[in-house]
Amino acid sequence: MSVVSPAGPRIRTSTEAVLVRRPKGWRRARTFVLPLIGLAVALVFLSPFLVMLIDALRTSSDVTTTPASYLPRQWHFSTFSEVLSDTRFLNWLKTSLIVAAASTLIVLVVSVPAAYFTARFRFPGRTAFLLLVLITQMFSPTSLVVGIYREFFDANLVNTYLAIILTNAAFNLAFAIWILHGFFSSIPQEIEEAANLDGCGRFGTLARIMLPLTLPGLVTAVVFTFIAAWNEYVVALTLMQDDNKKPLTVGISSYVTGYQQHWDQLFAASLIAIVPVVILFATIEKHLVGGLTAGSVK
Repeated sequence: MSVVSPAGPRIRTSTEAVLVRRPKGWRRARTFVLPLIGLAVALVFLSPFLVMLIDALRTSSDVTTTPASYLPRQWHFSTFSEVLSDTRFLNWLKTSLIVAAASTLIVLVVSVPAAYFTARFRFPGRTAFLLLVLITQMFSPTSLVVGIYREFFDANLVNTYLAIILTNAAFNLAFAIWILHGFFSSIPQEIEEAANLDGCGRFGTLARIMLPLTLPGLVTAVVFTFIAAWNEYVVALTLMQDDNKKPLTVGISSYVTGYQQHWDQLFAASLIAIVPVVILFATIEKHLVGGLTAGSVK
């Protein structure tokens, strides 16, 4: 924006003065330098996965051979097919999918009405309830694993899917309630009043009006809950003793033991294990970014 003096010629603003002083060569170089910097940062974060991919294509003995080589001495392309044909790996994958999907479903079913009620109604103990929900985020499953095991042992639920599902749902419920509470609070109450005037009841307003408006928040809760349940290790290691029922995070360690070392299969299984999360994140990435930003403004 320029400023014109009534008594003289046009006066440049400070922004225009900076642009004029900056050489044109820098502006041209910036179009190449910034993408190169971004590519370098991306390679730094992708380098562990590239190393895993290369090691998965080596023979198991080549992984531990010294001196190490950057590329495999002998390419072993059948590692991924061997892992995918392993019955144990398929059982671990099934367990992880069941636990992550069921935990996410329970979190949504419980957090949506809880967040909606606390956002729209004022009742005695409301602040204390929200504070209590927030405090539960301070406890790690690792610090409570002994008590968790004892409770499920008394309930005869050790070595069952239900034990891991309930634990993952409980530790991710607080995050979902808080983020959805912020979304419901940010929606004007006049929208609900208009829906009520049109004959829409409380449940219908929640299902037809509020949930579509809070879709970014729902997606955010789904992604974080699914990833947390998918990556959980300590509780699953403690509660699940049957090898066929272990999730991927626990089961893949069986490829490398004191009696056998299949490093190539371990790396291949680890790469396959991240595929469902990458697909989920890539599918709803736009909604996730919107959920992280829109929920912070009221």
